Amino acid sequence: MLFGGKKRLRKWEISTFVLYFKTKMAKKIQDPDFWYSFFLPYVNWHTKTSYRRFEVHGKENVPKDAAVIFGVNHSNTLMDALVLLASNNVRKVFIARGDIFKNPVIAKILNFLRILPIFRIRNGVAAVRQNDDSLSKAVDVIHDQVDLYLFPEGMHRTKHSLLRLGKGLFHIAVDANKQFGNEKSVYIVPTAIEYGDYFRYRSTAMIHFGKPINVTEFMKTTTEENEAVNINILKEMLQEEIAKLFTYIPDDEDYDAIWEIVKMKNEKRAGGLFKKMLRNRATVDKVLKYREEQPEKAKNLFQKVLDFAKERVRQKISVTSTAKRKPFLNSLWKLAVLLVGLPYFAASAIVNLPTWLITLIIRGKLKDPAFGNTVSFGVRFVLSPLLFVIGTIVMFCNLPWMWALGGTVLLFFSYRVFVDYCELARRWISDVRWSLKTKLRKQYKALNLNNLF
Repeated sequence: MLFGGKKRLRKWEISTFVLYFKTKMAKKIQDPDFWYSFFLPYVNWHTKTSYRRFEVHGKENVPKDAAVIFGVNHSNTLMDALVLLASNNVRKVFIARGDIFKNPVIAKILNFLRILPIFRIRNGVAAVRQNDDSLSKAVDVIHDQVDLYLFPEGMHRTKHSLLRLGKGLFHIAVDANKQFGNEKSVYIVPTAIEYGDYFRYRSTAMIHFGKPINVTEFMKTTTEENEAVNINILKEMLQEEIAKLFTYIPDDEDYDAIWEIVKMKNEKRAGGLFKKMLRNRATVDKVLKYREEQPEKAKNLFQKVLDFAKERVRQKISVTSTAKRKPFLNSLWKLAVLLVGLPYFAASAIVNLPTWLITLIIRGKLKDPAFGNTVSFGVRFVLSPLLFVIGTIVMFCNLPWMWALGGTVLLFFSYRVFVDYCELARRWISDVRWSLKTKLRKQYKALNLNNLF
């Protein structure tokens, strides 16, 4: 009989039973979890309210009833994963670099957050050996038709460009196709995130899903028998497709000048984030064509653009101000809004003093400024509910209930109002400065960007 019937269980039989029980009861990283689901709406709300505008495009491109891996550009640290998490209500699992899993407590937290580690050779040979377990779990994730997200560049970089992609994503896709490609198709969905600003809190964020790459179909039709060669082909395909989904600028010696031209041309034109991205891409294409056809003139222009940008930054003038034909008149309506909103701003600043002060201190100590928005998100995520509860209790204990209710509503929006007010004030000051800098404006006009591009 199983495990010796009525006889006393031997040690090896007990161990076998325990192992069998654990295997049956083991919870997969992609399985539903009560606490994860409980906190998820709060996390997603905080993410979306961390941006003035938050848009998602191309959802129709994501295959249904298939095994799907998303390959995403990586430009803004943890915020990349958070905006992807908030893009829809579909279950997701992420893969992140393995060195952040060194601390056992952190590793458990990351596992709870549905993040798998993948190690690189610089983490050590012993660490790389652990990749087999992560890759196996990743294949199981997409087999269960749970979305798997990877950043194949391997590291974040605050640029409208792409690093060479790593191979981890493609090994997962190919292994998954070997295991169950005849059961369900395996797809890679190129995905891009575009931010209005990498460093300013409450900027804009847009997610763009592209046309999927059918790995199963590719492996059926390819004439190449070498798997490594096929992986490299898939890498090139994904790299090209991601580059089509956002404002992509080749990462060469002219990157800074081209990006400055794009900002000056399109920063304040009307329309949503998607239309702005299309305008940006059109401008990049025109600039690259100009560089190809007239390299000497382009070189001269780029240097003038960089000189102008350096002086603009030195005089603390926002690039948005340079797009104004009548900056002084434009600054008047901003001034009116600032004066009307001053009492609310003052109250918001006082109430949210702990949040913005702690944020300011931590951001000031960062070695990598790219983590700034992640810090802003994290501090607000932790402190805002506490301050809201305390503020609400104080108001209802000391004010008539109608006044307390109104104050609670204003308190709810106060931190966003505080941040946006500061940004509006910054832009107002910039507009005033720009209107007074006659020499700099002449320098801008001499660039002749509107006629060239």
